Amino acid sequence: MSDTPVLSTPPPQQLIDGKLVGASDGTTYPILNPATGREIGQAPDGTAADVEGAIAAARRAFDESDWSTDVELRVRCLRQLHQALLDNADDFRALTRAEVGMPDFMMGAAGFDVPVDGLKWVTDLAETYAFESDLGVASPMGIASRRTVRREPIGVVAAITPWNVPTQINLAKIGPALAAGCTVVLKPAPDTPWVACELGRLAAEHTDIPAGVLNVVTPRSNEVASVLSTDERVDMVSFTGSTGVGKAIMAAAAPSLKRVFLELGGKSAAIALDDADVGAVAGATAFAACIHAGQGCAITTRLVVPREKYDEAVQVAAATMESIGAKDPSDPGAICGPVISAVQRDRVEAYLRLAVEEGGTFATGGAVIEQDGYWIQPTVIAGLDNSSRLAQEEIFGPVLVVIAHDGDDDAVRIANDSAYGLSGSVDSGSLERATAVAARIRTGTLAVNGGVWFSPDAPFGGYKHSGIGREMGVAGFEEYLETKTLAFPA
Repeated sequence: MSDTPVLSTPPPQQLIDGKLVGASDGTTYPILNPATGREIGQAPDGTAADVEGAIAAARRAFDESDWSTDVELRVRCLRQLHQALLDNADDFRALTRAEVGMPDFMMGAAGFDVPVDGLKWVTDLAETYAFESDLGVASPMGIASRRTVRREPIGVVAAITPWNVPTQINLAKIGPALAAGCTVVLKPAPDTPWVACELGRLAAEHTDIPAGVLNVVTPRSNEVASVLSTDERVDMVSFTGSTGVGKAIMAAAAPSLKRVFLELGGKSAAIALDDADVGAVAGATAFAACIHAGQGCAITTRLVVPREKYDEAVQVAAATMESIGAKDPSDPGAICGPVISAVQRDRVEAYLRLAVEEGGTFATGGAVIEQDGYWIQPTVIAGLDNSSRLAQEEIFGPVLVVIAHDGDDDAVRIANDSAYGLSGSVDSGSLERATAVAARIRTGTLAVNGGVWFSPDAPFGGYKHSGIGREMGVAGFEEYLETKTLAFPA
């Protein structure tokens, strides 16, 4: 595996009130390369005073500057940030590979290119968006009135992001929030502070974004960061991460009645109907489960296939994963890299032990790879039904469970028999039949016969325990807006 990389990117610093700073008490913590387990840098261990300073700056910038009302300024600044990301793309990709363990294969999609395109898309939207609309004249209670509806920024946004695809999620939150006129405190996961700090540095050094509009804080402690969910000066919490933490944030935000956006877990089902090319579906699903070591909330990690074609599906899925393997992220052919940390490796390993306890068998994989870094063999599990914990709980590793169904109704039942409802897919020889099945599945996104839904203009989010609200698309932009109705004498 590759040794600790040499990075040209400056060491990470927080962005607070327009200044790039370390922690107020000077403390730091190590950033580890998932491929080697070795240190690649130190991040500021943000203090309570740092978080307080960021919240105060964001509040002041929203209340006292023109940011919330000057659309032209916002558009100009976001175009500058977009250009800075393009100009620094090579360094940003190298940093992402080193800190996140993300293969270059992902950089052309969710790792970098798509979220950067998404920033441009939401900036274009803000430039043309109708922040005011006319309802016309009516006479409620006999009083002739002309009514208008204005959309205004909600205020200060706390954006709390995970480690799996950090640049995508960082930009999916700060892009629409800033475009809408909000100010932001971005708090990344402690596993991946550097890419967030680099985003803050580019904003500070290459844009006209006013001081306090965008802040980046990197406390390692959840306790230090928890004030973002409770402080009365914060108007909205936008969180992506686990369902358990999402519930805790929602509860913490309730006393101050903040708006809460939650994009949470998933256990999505890939359904092959009995007239589908089951081998093709099995191969594609196994490939998807390997991408970035399975560390994606919307990845289809349950393969639901006709019982009479079960053995074929298992064999193809296993052969696909064996051909992919786990490779160093710097390898041009890498699809499945390491998992993010020792904690995540151990968590996945515990699920692999559980699979055996539940009566499952490994068609391939099933173990930790004993080498430097945090590696799991791509794994296909057979012999379990949908009631097993392996089929019900989010694992966040390169692990695919194959489940048999007995017809369309049973496939729909299995797909919906989950606490989650984030994504999924349906494949059939008949587009009409696949569409009919898709209409019965309670998830926020679905790929039908190989269609791709992931795009900056397409809303993303889930049903049930997969979250509240939508990210990306017009719906994602409007999450950061309030609605005000005005009436005037006609």
